[in-house]
Amino acid sequence: MAQVLEQRKVGTRAWRLLTSGLALAIVSAACVYIPIHIIRPFHPQNPTALTAALRIHDAGPWLAGLCAALIVALTIWSWKKVSGIRTSGKGQQIGFRVAMVCLCVVAIAGAGLTHFNIFEKMFHPYDAPAFGSADRAPVDRDDMVLAVLLGGHARSYPILSMGYHHIVNDTVGGVPIAVTYCTLCHTGIVWDPVVDGKRLHFRLAGINNGNALLRDEETRSVWQQSTGEAIFGPLKGRHLNMVHSSELTYAFWRREQPLGDVLLPDAPYLPEYEKKGWENYVEKTPAMVDTKKSGIQPHELMLGVTVAGKNKAYPIKSILATKLIQDEVGGSPTLVVVGPDGVSIRVFEAPGFTFARGEGDKVMQDAETGSGWNFQGCAVDGKLVGQCLKEIDAHKNYWFDWMNHHPDTSVFKG
Repeated sequence: MAQVLEQRKVGTRAWRLLTSGLALAIVSAACVYIPIHIIRPFHPQNPTALTAALRIHDAGPWLAGLCAALIVALTIWSWKKVSGIRTSGKGQQIGFRVAMVCLCVVAIAGAGLTHFNIFEKMFHPYDAPAFGSADRAPVDRDDMVLAVLLGGHARSYPILSMGYHHIVNDTVGGVPIAVTYCTLCHTGIVWDPVVDGKRLHFRLAGINNGNALLRDEETRSVWQQSTGEAIFGPLKGRHLNMVHSSELTYAFWRREQPLGDVLLPDAPYLPEYEKKGWENYVEKTPAMVDTKKSGIQPHELMLGVTVAGKNKAYPIKSILATKLIQDEVGGSPTLVVVGPDGVSIRVFEAPGFTFARGEGDKVMQDAETGSGWNFQGCAVDGKLVGQCLKEIDAHKNYWFDWMNHHPDTSVFKG
């Protein structure tokens, strides 16, 4: 009788150990599964769930590590404690030990995986970007590039490369910048990575309703790519400043900046880069934002402009069809003009002038003086020769993303 009671105690102890081990393994696995499940492409994210996922992601390494340490300790401690299970022979002991070892493996694997950035395994970062001269880079003439001019130095970043890497932390003309691109929302923006005098270095951290998330290495804050706002972490609520950039065809950028340099492909990942016509595939992907009430298709490509806190979206197809749009944003006269290549677009302030479309490199002409103006916004002949218009920051964005982050936007419908 005493032996039976002892067997029951040992069996109860074994069951409790297994239950505890199972709970620890589940917690460890959840630290990996929950962030990946919530922060995944083609799945809507709500702010509460996203915040919870980011908290779990941040706590994962130490929480899953603690679970793994505890279950290993339990397994070692219990290895001989169940040796009293004899009525069913050695099979029950072996079964218990195998189960505990399996749970150890799950917990340890979970602890290890919390240290991996799954998104950077899919889209490898370009940690040491290489550059070449504009006349030798392997970029096709009609490929689009993000172009910057800083400290007298011109540099461009091909969209096909940026669409894979998403982020390039760089310094141009002595100025630190973070070049970012999100293919799912068709948005390329260059941000100033300096906050409170400290330079931040960004990594890909996931996606939020179709727009990339960035995480800085210094504070581990998470930033929205299309707005530059920190949505999680110590810097939550802060905003990055935009660095002016232009999205141009490579051929036209080379004409403007023949001495500039261009981001070269990262050779090991070249086969994984976006291919020409990538928009055709992306436009067929599900949008995570409902745009039905607006009457505009979610993947309608827009040019987003913000002036004096007022937002306006211009359909790209309207811009390319008319070549020149004179409008007003935030109370400021605004000029949207297509370059001589028929694809590149820039936006300028145009107070006091009425413009008409020009020909060739003189893409516009003002009615007041008859002066001809080039795509850099400078008068090249007439009474105003040498004068230049102030360029306004603008970037492309699919409608669902622009509307999501600029709910008060107006839309050009002329």
